[in-house]
Amino acid sequence: MNASVHETKSGHGTAPGSAPGPGAPAARVRGATLRTRGGLSLRVDVRAALVGLALAAVALGMGVVLIGTGDFSMAPGDVVRTLFGGGTTIQDYIVNELRLPRVLVGLLVGASLGLAGALFQSVSRNPLGSPDVVGFGQGSAAGALTVIVLFRGGPNEVAAGAVAGGLLTGLGVYALAWRKGVHGYRLVLVGIGASAMLSAVNGYLLTKADLVDASRAMVWLTGSLNGRDWGQVVPLACVCAVVLPLVLGHARELRMLEMGDDSAYALGVRVERTRLVMVLGAVVLTAAATSAAGPVAFVALVAPQLARRLTRATGPNLLPAALMGAALLITADWSAQRLFGADQLPVGVVTGVLGGCYLLGLLITERRAGRI
Repeated sequence: MNASVHETKSGHGTAPGSAPGPGAPAARVRGATLRTRGGLSLRVDVRAALVGLALAAVALGMGVVLIGTGDFSMAPGDVVRTLFGGGTTIQDYIVNELRLPRVLVGLLVGASLGLAGALFQSVSRNPLGSPDVVGFGQGSAAGALTVIVLFRGGPNEVAAGAVAGGLLTGLGVYALAWRKGVHGYRLVLVGIGASAMLSAVNGYLLTKADLVDASRAMVWLTGSLNGRDWGQVVPLACVCAVVLPLVLGHARELRMLEMGDDSAYALGVRVERTRLVMVLGAVVLTAAATSAAGPVAFVALVAPQLARRLTRATGPNLLPAALMGAALLITADWSAQRLFGADQLPVGVVTGVLGGCYLLGLLITERRAGRI
């Protein structure tokens, strides 16, 4: 298939189709349009594409480093060779059975949370809109705690409880925020109230648990990748394989939705249908990620914001946000294992500290700008 590439540029004081005059600022390449002989075209933001490739390289590189980290350390070259079937029997067991599932869960959880955060921030048109803030994570935690404390379920039952709790919370928040349609600020306010109530429910469940169940629940609530195996990888990968194409297929409508409901209606977007699909996608991704690794804090809030700052592109930035989430979580897990000596912290502790600092800075910035 032959394709031609046309660069799209932006300049100041230059009419379309004319050359810039003397002293005019240089035009900056914003994107490229790929056109095929069949009439199909695809516009690619060059900077966003390069940022996405860089983030993917960071995530995969840190994944290789993390696989080689532990009591039985391995060089990155040995890890790569073992992944392609060239290692010894011991290396094959350590890499493919013990450490690779943990890294894959980290990558998938980070990508799911980053994508969920981008979806919700775009729908709510609020940088504070995040599954962490509006209660989706707390709902998943409530479902898991119910299974742990009241039914003493195993890992599979806890995962199912987390998914059910997240879905019920998402549908409840959406229904309570509905008033001739759903607006972003109402969705955020209702979600914050739901998060506070669910936090109280979770605290009550912990007080009713015995010592063993309470200890088990606290480890799960922190957010951790310890002990993850292929049983968590496969379901999470299936969820991502279904939800990712669905939300990417609505990226154009989501971009228009950020301009406001009236503008989106005028452009032919089915606003409420699109908003419901996006919120449902964010809820499913959050619930699946929480069921696999617990409620890992602040990745969904921070990743879309960092991705937007790097790409400098308008719109939801869905793929960069997902890749940023994967890179953040894998890097945080490596930091939790290597930067605190003999004490290996759960990854949720590291993301909580970093995310709390970022949230404080974001609130200060929004206040100075007069938006809160």
